[in-house]
Amino acid sequence: MTVAPWQAQEWSKLVERRARGNVPHALLLSGAPHIGKRAFAEQAAAMLLCEQDDDAPCGRCRSCKLFALRTQRDPEETRPDGTPAHPYGHPGHPDARFVGYVLNDKASPKKMYTELVVEQIRDLSTWLALPPQMGRAQVALIDPADGLNGNAANALLKTLEEPGVGRHLILVSSKPAQLPATIRSRCQRIDFRLPAPAQALAWLAAQGIDAKTATPGLAASGGNPGLALTWTKSGGLALRGDVAADLRALHAGKTTPLEVANRWSKADAETRLWFAAALAQEQAHAQAQGIAGPLALTSGHDFTKLMVWFDQANRARAHLRGPLRPELVLLEVLSTWGASAPRGSGMLRQRDATAPAR
Repeated sequence: MTVAPWQAQEWSKLVERRARGNVPHALLLSGAPHIGKRAFAEQAAAMLLCEQDDDAPCGRCRSCKLFALRTQRDPEETRPDGTPAHPYGHPGHPDARFVGYVLNDKASPKKMYTELVVEQIRDLSTWLALPPQMGRAQVALIDPADGLNGNAANALLKTLEEPGVGRHLILVSSKPAQLPATIRSRCQRIDFRLPAPAQALAWLAAQGIDAKTATPGLAASGGNPGLALTWTKSGGLALRGDVAADLRALHAGKTTPLEVANRWSKADAETRLWFAAALAQEQAHAQAQGIAGPLALTSGHDFTKLMVWFDQANRARAHLRGPLRPELVLLEVLSTWGASAPRGSGMLRQRDATAPAR
């Protein structure tokens, strides 16, 4: 595991601090999803535990070998969106601990927590109070740190206020503003920015993605190469195309919000809404420049609506994680989009023809 090219400068700074013996007790790694925060965090943890004082984990010492020895728990721990809570598994090193979403054994039937709970942080604090088994350091990785609930955040604050020698906390977050200011202020923050397009395309090429796929993938991801890589491997670009087609059909009156909501609710609902919001934003930018956009909208009214609907779609994504039925959440936001369909077209014309006279 290596850090991405756009992380090289921050990695060099961390290596220099390690050489001087003043690595912060707590690091907060922030940036867009899939930008490489988790890989950087694990590489940093491995370096802090490595028995050699090089500018990267040596990969040969007993510590590195134990850290590289990974296992997944049974059942596998997953995030609310269904992806693995720990993509590479838990390390076999006794002085490394990964904290993320865990199974709620108290629920019936058992299911994953949708937040990081106070019991996890209390257990972590107890572990950090013990001496390192291999004598060098202890490193805990918390991902996502913004998943901490209120009680868990308060418990973590106590640990941050009383740092132990050789104890390191690495917090990973795509939404650092959701963390309490008291926690953010006690961490050394590292922000990862999107790389230049040329660097991103070169990195995607090194991952085996050809230019014909990488270029549209990078454009669709807003310049995020990690996200573009994920989409190209998972079929996300095709799903984005399906979402764009549905929104165009809704605007043209060729389908109904109910039909689209029922279809979206069956699979990848949150991802579809993410694409929908991104497409609305891309369309707005295109109209501002006077060029064609992905949703084929042209009127000034559409531009105003796009700004409002972008916010509505993002709020709906959050609502999908709540107790409401997903098709109802989707129906509400899609009805707002469909309300702007031309009165004389497609499904709306058919609906008007069958509506009772008033």
